[in-house]
Amino acid sequence: MYKYVLKRLLWTILIMLGVTFVIFTITYFIPGDPARTLLGSTATDAEIEAKRVSLGLDKPYIVQLANYFLQVIRLDFGTSWSYNISVSGELFRRLPVTILVGGLAMVIQVVIGIPLGVFAAVHQSKWQDNLSMAISMVLVSVPDFWIALMMIVLFSVRLGWLPAMGTTSWKCFVMPVIAAGIGGIASNARQTRSSMLEVFRADFVVTARAKGQKENIVIWKHMFPNALMPIITMVIGGLGKIVGGTAIIETIFTIPGCGLYLLNGINTRDYPVIRGATIILALFSALSILLMDIVYAYVDPRIKAQYSNGK
Repeated sequence: MYKYVLKRLLWTILIMLGVTFVIFTITYFIPGDPARTLLGSTATDAEIEAKRVSLGLDKPYIVQLANYFLQVIRLDFGTSWSYNISVSGELFRRLPVTILVGGLAMVIQVVIGIPLGVFAAVHQSKWQDNLSMAISMVLVSVPDFWIALMMIVLFSVRLGWLPAMGTTSWKCFVMPVIAAGIGGIASNARQTRSSMLEVFRADFVVTARAKGQKENIVIWKHMFPNALMPIITMVIGGLGKIVGGTAIIETIFTIPGCGLYLLNGINTRDYPVIRGATIILALFSALSILLMDIVYAYVDPRIKAQYSNGK
């Protein structure tokens, strides 16, 4: 099994190196002069050239790329051109807030979405199934930013129950977490229902019922474990969206997270911020894929057998 994990870990490292190369290259070759953007239209050519030298933009592409790789290896993403502060320090300061919002949203998606999907599958073609899928269809179709804005209008402006922005208390996280989690509830419910229906009339399920097993035992002990693989893909795959997936929500509720930091960097063409935030986002996605592969290895006996035979 360790060979399997080591192989996936090496792939994760290669992915991160590739992402670093791609994001640096894209920002390097984007048309426009960052020095001129930072100084404004009133700056002279001499001032712009001095700014380019101070930012290291006068060096060749290969030299800049090599220097950036060395920085990233040390977890140093450089200094923000707009705010003149360390990008790494700012990202690591904002990361806990983003993980809190995204993590709680994921908990809501799993706790509500998976049981809802199981409930719909058990009552296939009945009114409970139709109602559950209708609710899921509505939730997955409504944009999260619209839900966020409607919640602000209702719970902040009209009722005054919850604050509309900031992170001063736990109440500030209620609406962002709900707005970020609603779409995932619908997706998890639909995927769980589909996976459960695939094993609903399998031979081992029929045998378990024939032996007189209670329906709850049949559902949760026999059906659900055999329907887990697609559900694992959906749930763990969502881990990669924790950092980038809440960017719009952070903007609406003015939450000082990594997503808002990335959007501000894009608006101001602050390349160190864009590169650093993108690499962190890619790291979460790569780690979620790595975790997914490891979970697969422990859930799927075919993978165990493959690597136990030395392949």
